[in-house]
Amino acid sequence: MADDETDGTERMDVSSEPPLAPQRPASWWDQQADFYTAFLHHLAQLVPEIYFAEMDPDLEKQEESVQVSILTPLEWCLFGEDPDICLEKLKHSGAFQLCGKVFKSGETTYSCRDCAIDPTCVLCMDCFQSSVHKNHRYKMHTSTGGGFCDCGDTEAWKTGPFCMDHEPGRASTTKETLHCPLNEEVIAQARKIFPSVIKYIVEMTIWEEEKELPPELQIREKNERYYCVLFNDEHHSYDHVIYSLQRALDCELAEAQLHTTAIDKEGRRAVKAGVYAACQEAKEDIKSHSENVSQHPLHVEVLHSVVMAHQKFALRLGSWMNKIMSYSSDFRQIFCQACLIEEPGSENPCLISRLMLWDAKLYKGARKILHELIFSSFFMEMEYKKLFAMEFVKYYKQLQKEYISDDHDRSISITALSVQMFTVPTLARHLIEEQNVISVITETLLEVLPEYLDRNNKFNFQGYSQDKLGRVYAVICDLKYILISKPIIWTERLRAQFLEGFRSFLKILTCMQGMEEIRRQVGQHIEVDPDWEAAIAIQMQLKNILLMLQEWCACDEDLLLVAYKECHKAVMKCSTNFMSSSKTVVQLCGHVLETKSYRVSEDLVSIHLPLSRTLAGLHVRLSRLGAVSRLHEFVPFEGFQVEVLVEYPLRCLVLVAQVVAEMWRRNGLSLISQVFYYQDVKCREEMYDKDIIMLQEMQHSISQIGASIMDPNKFLLLVLQRYELADAFNKTIAPKDQDLIKQYNTLIEEMLQVLIYIVGERYVPGVGNVTKEEVIMREITHLLCIEPMPHSAIARNLPENENNETGLENVINKVATFKKPGVSGHGVYELKDESLKDFNMYFYHYSKTQHSKAEHMQKKRRKQENKDEALPPPPPPEFCPAFSKVINLLNCDIMMYILRTIFERAVDTDSNLWTEGMLQMAFHILALGLLEEKQQLQKAPEEEVTFDFYHKASRLGSSAMNAQNIQMLLEKLKGIPQLEGQKDMITWILQMFDTVKRLREKSSLVVATTSGLESIKNEEITHDKEKAERKRKAEAARLHRQKIMAQMSALQKNFIETHKLMYDSTSEITGKEDSIMEEESSPPAVSDHSRVALGPKRGPAVTEKEVLTCILCQEEQEVKLENNAMVLSACVQKSTALTQHRGKPIDLLAEMLDPLFMDPDLAHGTYTGSCGHVMHAVCWQKYFEAVQLSSQQRIHVDLFDLESGEYLCPLCKSLCNTVIPIIPLQPQKISSENAEALAQLLTLARWIQTVLARISGYKMKHAKGETPTVPVLFNQGMGDSTFEFHSILSFGVQSSVKYSNSIKEMVILFATTIYRIGLKVPPDELDPRVPMMTWGTCAFTIQAIENLLGDEGKPLFGALQNRQHNGLRALMQFAVAQRTTCSQVLIQKHLVRLLSVVLPNLQSEDTPYLLSVDLFHVLVGAVLAFPSLYWDDTVDLQPSAVSASYNHLYLFHLITMAHMLQILLTIDTGLPLVQGEEDSEEARCASAFLAEVSQHTGFIGCGAPGWYLWVSLKNGIIPYLRCAALFFHYLLGVTPPEELFANSAEGEYSALCSYLSLPTNLFLLFQEYWDTVRPLLLRWCTDPASLNALKQKSAVVRYPRKRNSLIELPDDYSCLLNQASHFRCPRSADDERKHPVLCLFCGAILCSQNICCQEIVNGEEVGACVFHALHCGAGVCIFLKIRECRVVLVEGKARGCAYPAPYLDEYGETDPGLKRGNPLHLSRERYRKLHLVWQQHCIIEEIARSQETNQMLFGFNWQLL
Repeated sequence: MADDETDGTERMDVSSEPPLAPQRPASWWDQQADFYTAFLHHLAQLVPEIYFAEMDPDLEKQEESVQVSILTPLEWCLFGEDPDICLEKLKHSGAFQLCGKVFKSGETTYSCRDCAIDPTCVLCMDCFQSSVHKNHRYKMHTSTGGGFCDCGDTEAWKTGPFCMDHEPGRASTTKETLHCPLNEEVIAQARKIFPSVIKYIVEMTIWEEEKELPPELQIREKNERYYCVLFNDEHHSYDHVIYSLQRALDCELAEAQLHTTAIDKEGRRAVKAGVYAACQEAKEDIKSHSENVSQHPLHVEVLHSVVMAHQKFALRLGSWMNKIMSYSSDFRQIFCQACLIEEPGSENPCLISRLMLWDAKLYKGARKILHELIFSSFFMEMEYKKLFAMEFVKYYKQLQKEYISDDHDRSISITALSVQMFTVPTLARHLIEEQNVISVITETLLEVLPEYLDRNNKFNFQGYSQDKLGRVYAVICDLKYILISKPIIWTERLRAQFLEGFRSFLKILTCMQGMEEIRRQVGQHIEVDPDWEAAIAIQMQLKNILLMLQEWCACDEDLLLVAYKECHKAVMKCSTNFMSSSKTVVQLCGHVLETKSYRVSEDLVSIHLPLSRTLAGLHVRLSRLGAVSRLHEFVPFEGFQVEVLVEYPLRCLVLVAQVVAEMWRRNGLSLISQVFYYQDVKCREEMYDKDIIMLQEMQHSISQIGASIMDPNKFLLLVLQRYELADAFNKTIAPKDQDLIKQYNTLIEEMLQVLIYIVGERYVPGVGNVTKEEVIMREITHLLCIEPMPHSAIARNLPENENNETGLENVINKVATFKKPGVSGHGVYELKDESLKDFNMYFYHYSKTQHSKAEHMQKKRRKQENKDEALPPPPPPEFCPAFSKVINLLNCDIMMYILRTIFERAVDTDSNLWTEGMLQMAFHILALGLLEEKQQLQKAPEEEVTFDFYHKASRLGSSAMNAQNIQMLLEKLKGIPQLEGQKDMITWILQMFDTVKRLREKSSLVVATTSGLESIKNEEITHDKEKAERKRKAEAARLHRQKIMAQMSALQKNFIETHKLMYDSTSEITGKEDSIMEEESSPPAVSDHSRVALGPKRGPAVTEKEVLTCILCQEEQEVKLENNAMVLSACVQKSTALTQHRGKPIDLLAEMLDPLFMDPDLAHGTYTGSCGHVMHAVCWQKYFEAVQLSSQQRIHVDLFDLESGEYLCPLCKSLCNTVIPIIPLQPQKISSENAEALAQLLTLARWIQTVLARISGYKMKHAKGETPTVPVLFNQGMGDSTFEFHSILSFGVQSSVKYSNSIKEMVILFATTIYRIGLKVPPDELDPRVPMMTWGTCAFTIQAIENLLGDEGKPLFGALQNRQHNGLRALMQFAVAQRTTCSQVLIQKHLVRLLSVVLPNLQSEDTPYLLSVDLFHVLVGAVLAFPSLYWDDTVDLQPSAVSASYNHLYLFHLITMAHMLQILLTIDTGLPLVQGEEDSEEARCASAFLAEVSQHTGFIGCGAPGWYLWVSLKNGIIPYLRCAALFFHYLLGVTPPEELFANSAEGEYSALCSYLSLPTNLFLLFQEYWDTVRPLLLRWCTDPASLNALKQKSAVVRYPRKRNSLIELPDDYSCLLNQASHFRCPRSADDERKHPVLCLFCGAILCSQNICCQEIVNGEEVGACVFHALHCGAGVCIFLKIRECRVVLVEGKARGCAYPAPYLDEYGETDPGLKRGNPLHLSRERYRKLHLVWQQHCIIEEIARSQETNQMLFGFNWQLL
């Protein structure tokens, strides 16, 4: 019966008609005794049916069936009522306190530097935005995926653990009663259901059989459907897999790509379905094909379809569990309990452990879901997190080993969860106490690294695999996590377990002590550089762990002493072979040392000594605790063996010295790299610094233990012996070999330097009496002594602690001041003057270059301040008691002997065994000794001071050189000419000798002898004299300099005068960006009334002889019409900088485009810019050919496209693609009598009639005999006879200008370029659109420049850059000349079309309506084309000056009136304007005029008052008038009025009107010409197209057009990141990592560098950004990569460059890639600069410059951006 029932249920479920369906199986399951079996029975029936189609499933349908037939019944079974209602209730039952959001790769995470316990504590975007940390010092980083948000975890934060949403008691209700609505029945049901569900999930996930299912799921008859399943791995690239699939399955590229993307994302994919044999065959094929490409075959399996189905459903159930658990803590606890129960009677571990252990075998998709399950259950409940951690540690070794041999990324491995557990302080402590996790981790390390051990049980990483070692680092990282927070309370158990772990860790260090030993190559160079990176990398990984272990040991005195003992034992164990070898004896100055015969230059030596260095670290910690006195209880003196401990660090330092002396150069680069890292900030704390400390402490211990073993003299003998310098200091030798001398000198210098460090370096807490702050302050001071540095550079040069902090912020303001950055560059810190006194020339962290740079800077500084150049050491802090004996090194005999020998050699003229550097160091040591003695004498009475450096130094030497003491030698050294630079230092030392002497005497003889004082006085006097002398010299030098400078500048002035023009054109480069136009700034005496450009009163053109110099051949030439052409380099580009309609689609059919009329929204223009550099046309052609030739021979990617004529300007390297010919302006005089006479005759009406007659005459000629109708304008019966064809000529003509052939050639070349680039078509110089494009680029360039000047608030004239001024002038004169190179008939045709816009009588076909054209373009075209009306077959004439002036005037007036109408028709009545006068004349005229217009249009006057109309009109027309003024000025050369050079709005308008012969009340124009204009007005207004456009308000362009600017960006960068985090790719549903990119033109967010959003353009694939740029900015665009905070400039398909982002941190630096992660804020100045780069059309130039400087063989593929 039961069976029947299930059948019924199943049928019902699948058809899912009755609403009761889900309760049926639910109640049936409830009645079954064994829920598990019933549940499986149900699944066995349904799952294979639902997941039948694995190859191309209908996902929506699948999901629906699963919900209806399985999940909803499960929920009914769980809640016993409608699950939706229950879940809704649970949802509102109170928020929980942990956030628990799991990060996906690429998401932004935030950490708080003030409050986080360690850097691994992070918040997700939402929690951060609503937390207190938003106002702290936070850091932003990009997650690699797999971490989770720590909001609500009280152990992760010192303060503010909750954001607003997760704060307890912040939930929608505060009543605790509502907090737990789960009744007992639901909990009981959950206890019954969850274990079964979990068991099914685990069993199916780790199911291994490929063909069979577990018996309880085998119910149905078995079908023969199998899948060939391909799994993801990290060995094969995308292309490998695609290639193998195409070959094996014989499928299309697209299908193979689809499979591969799915495999990469999900981890596995069925690529073929069929019977077993077919799938098996496909499997073999894929394997064999993939083996051809790489050594590893792809992982392929054949799975039965039922197995596939159940595995898929198990994961679906996993996500369902996730959802259910998110509702209640009880559910989570029940889930965790079920996971942790071990099956009775089974040897299997608990379910969760089985999953963990199987993790490495699972594929990506399954891992993700299972990890999410762990996150949402165990990690949300602290109690269970602990239990999970214990299971994890239990299997730690196995898990890590599997991860190391696995090839999946760390982020999707179960081992990556360690950070979630090990960094929780209480949990870490628990794991150490209970499971000794430190030992577990170190043993794991020892077990995974044995393959790298050599015969002596030392590591040797030759031929290591980088990937594998990278995985080992993960284990090291775990150790760091465990140690990250120090315990405050130590229990006995914790202490014991920690020491156990410490011993275990020492084993690793023992394997590293002395690893990878090397021997000096003699004779021939090493053949293969050994691998050195791995050893150094491990050293870097261990650096922080070593520091943390030492810190842990130092928590407790006894612990520290035991640790010291253990470590000492380990060092001794490693040094056994040291004891047993032969000895040598060294003697010097009556001191004898017996030591092991060992030479660094001959025997094996290693740079890796972690054990010795750890011992040194522990010693310092002992000194800090003051526990050194108890050391002998743990390590007896006799067992201490100082010479053994000191030996190895000393060898290391000697090795470094010999490398510097180039004795090891045959050992290749690997050794140099190792030495570099040994002293580099990344490693030096645990390498170089510790070696110095070791020598210091051993030197102290030596003194302390007593002379029986070794006094300071013996220590120095050992040092001399190891540096192989014992011979060099024996008097006998005098080597002749120059190389040997150089080598000796370098070694002596290196040795002295180390001695200085041993005695002088006390800035380690525990070595000297200093605090950590003082140490950091000193580091910063010395960095800033080199040069002022930005914050990031200082931080890079300081060592980081385990929390990645350098402690920089706390102290930097004490020693330095911050200087804010300008518009470029970054903010820098400069050292405060009072910190300069702490400068120590021999600072031990300086590299060689830093040392010399710092010395040079400080000397220069002292020179400027007129001080002496001595740089003595600053007084050092005191040594701690445990190190106090180190200073005895200074006054021991051998030290004196060394110093004296050096000085004697320097005095001796024959000796060459000394260098200036060596002397400097010797002086430094002297100074240190004297300072030390002075400090001691000032502190204590003389009898107690045993340090008698002064006496020893004053004692006479026993040498044969007339027995001199050191002071005498110094006096002699002062006289040596080569040592001029050291004079000040010697003087300083001699004074210091005196001071110490006086202190000694003062304390012994209270009454000082007068002679003593005298001598001091004398010395002071001589010192003063020296100072005065120096001052006098400096003054003389200054005067001399001044004199020379004056002469230079006179010569320069002279030169500038003679080469004035060349200077003009190049001043652009010399950085005078906005140099004012020369001839504009001092206008010649032109009377004011002649400053009129149009009409009979036109002023004279100002022209002067132009002589230019070619930048290529440097020859001069005057610019004349008959001469060979000179050209300006220029760049023509498409532009959307002025568009009112961003993203307007371009008509792609360029062949059809008609560019005569410009749409008023200026969507796409052609801009011509020039860099202002002049060449001969011939020189330029040669240069261009040479560029072409050289580029054919070059290998790397071309920076410019030679096909389209691109080249870099030879002088300033900006990108150009053409040249503009320079044509002189033809000045034309107007005789005032003629003009007066003509004024009577030529009214506007008459002029129009004459023009129309001329046009119809032409039409008649071309139409061969048909009588054309002359367009009649006025019906006054005047008969056509009055105006006949030739009457236009009667107003004055002259013969046309003749241009030289060379100029014509260049004109044609340039015009063709404009046509080619502007329309993106192949060049064709005869195309009728060439002249249209010329006029278009003239008009657009002027509009762009006018817009830019307005944007920057600069006056119209006088503020142009030279390059713009020269470019515009050349462009206008070129346009005049260009007409003469075309067929005049063509120009006439164009002119008729242009005029038909304002003279509707010219019935030209396809004339656009008035509102759809930009009238400034019409004006430019009409003025430039108008002379063609004077042309005839027989004679080539052009209008005389007078008639031209009338033509210009009337054309301009007509078009201006039309433009006024445009403005008034499109007026926007909603603007808040400043009210003008109510009843001014202008306001009255405006109202009257609009009333007139509305009669015709039926366009009801907008009801705005007269003043509003007038103000709107004035605002709307000013840009047009400004453009017209620029145009006529560059066309005619008439000087504009003064007011246009200044920057005042009011004066500007009237000046524009007078310059352009307009009345200031523009409506008077209509009144003046009313009879003539009225019929035109009627036609303009009644044009149906215009009326139509007005009805659809949206499409009209209003005036003044709005200025474009880049989009508004938020001030705080995290807001942008927030936007990006909500960005979803429009084309793909998955949530894989995306690169959201923001377009700064229009604000669109795009999905960049991703296959999903690529487009095809002209058959090529381009990325989303490049595609967007084509539409948004005509191929030019500015993007901001949001997750990387980088700006990218893009041009065309294949060019782009990075540009600094406008976001800066508080230190004035950008942060590309968010590497530093500091809070970023918008810098308005930088953003403005970016805006100007765009508006000045410099984007292409920037890209070209950037590519020129960063040439790479294989650059970034910009096309796929």
